[in-house]
Amino acid sequence: MEDQFVKTTSLIGDPTRASILWTLLDGRAFTATELAIAVQTSPQSLSMHLAKLLAADLLSVEKQGRHKYYKFSNKEVAYAVEEIANLIPKDKISAIKKTENYPPIQFCRTCYDHLAGKIGVALTDSLLEQKIIVEKNNAFEISAVGEKWFSDFGINLEGAQKQKRIFLKPCLDWSERRNHMAGSVGALLLNKMIKEDWLRKTTNSRVITITGKGEKELLKYFQIII
Repeated sequence: MEDQFVKTTSLIGDPTRASILWTLLDGRAFTATELAIAVQTSPQSLSMHLAKLLAADLLSVEKQGRHKYYKFSNKEVAYAVEEIANLIPKDKISAIKKTENYPPIQFCRTCYDHLAGKIGVALTDSLLEQKIIVEKNNAFEISAVGEKWFSDFGINLEGAQKQKRIFLKPCLDWSERRNHMAGSVGALLLNKMIKEDWLRKTTNSRVITITGKGEKELLKYFQIII
């Protein structure tokens, strides 16, 4: 176990491979060419790094036509990368907030497939205050009130429980240093808000923009004032 831990952390610790993993937190699959441009390295160098990440089962690859698309091998890899970001010294995060006054990536973004940033944390806080979800032993659970709330909101919890992934969990937000909601429930909630045009994804970015409709609905359902 110790040897495997050392091998995995050494893989992630390489600057280029760390940049590849950070880029993939976007939630999309990337071609090798796109990743090479994003992490500013040559195609030859990128190929070597991708081979190592694939061998370690941190990434998977799918072929569609002439192209190969790379993504995380499972969602737990994405969660681990986001957790590592919490090792950034807190004073550096605070300095960024003070000078840039909440840059978009810290205000509202995706954390792989769920909502993060200031808005993601505020939404989670609201669900806790309304007792839609409850925190027990550093974990999140859905209350009886919450089961009805999610059903009325149009989210199928039974279907989410059948997915081969974590159902619901707290995820420490690297910019807020507090928990937002992850797991299949968090992903379904984000997808619902995008489908209803409360939120919109930004091209080639993890930043999420909030629409005028979204501002009204976030206030109505979560008491979040934009």
